[in-house]
Formats: sequence, C-alpha cells, structure tokens
Amino acid sequence: MNNSSPETISQPSQEMKYGERNIAEGKLIAFANPRVGRRYKIDISLPEFTCKCPFSGYPDFATIHITYIPDQLVVELKALKLYINSYRDRYISHEESANQILDDFVAACDPLEITVKADFAPRGNVHTVIEVHHVKS
Repeated sequence: MNNSSPETISQPSQEMKYGERNIAEGKLIAFANPRVGRRYKIDISLPEFTCKCPFSGYPDFATIHITYIPDQLVVELKALKLYINSYRDRYISHEESANQILDDFVAACDPLEITVKADFAPRGNVHTVIEVHHVKS
C-alpha cells in the first residue's frame, strides 16, 4: 500500500543531469602519441550512435567505426564517447554526420590517415553506410 500523498512523491528535476551536462560540454581532446614515428592503426567502434533525421525527426541509429593512424596526437576515448553522444538530439543527415565526425576528429588530432564509417540501422527498408576518408597532406 502506498502511503505517499501526491505532494510527497518526488518529481523529476528540470535541471540538467550531470551526464547531460558532460555531453553538452564535451569536446574532442587529444594527448601526445606515445610512439611518434611508428605507424600503427587504432580501430574504434561506437555502437550506440544516435541522431535525428532532419526531415522527419525520427531517430536514426548507427555504429560508427573510426580507423586512424596517429601522428603527434591520439584522441582521448572518454572525450570521444561524450562527443559522439552529443549527436543524440541533433537533426543531421547520415552524410553530414559522418563528414562532421571526420572533420572534428581531424581538427582535434590531425592523424596521418583516418576513415570514418557510419553504418546506419535499416529504417523503412533502407540500409545506409557512409564512409569518408582523409589523408594528411
């Protein structure tokens, strides 16, 4: 039996939760590559990417695959997670999201080479995979 009156039941706060604040404040950051001069590949998979269709507002879900060869800097993974989560409420196309992730990653750590592959879950019987690539000149 619930003895709580409606006045004593806690209501969700309208203030931003700490996770939401971390996501909103998140940006890509990088740290010094511990093996500058050695060509090695880093593969990152982010299976919980979400954004919103700019036309319908429906949610889109994707796995983002990032493969890069670092130069002077390596991306910090927690910052990358928060950055990727910041897309959750953005109205952005599949094509633009993959390209924006690539641009922001290059701006943050200037890798020798990078590929971003956005593998979107099928919606309406359409499966989309966007792959963008950058090579340092």
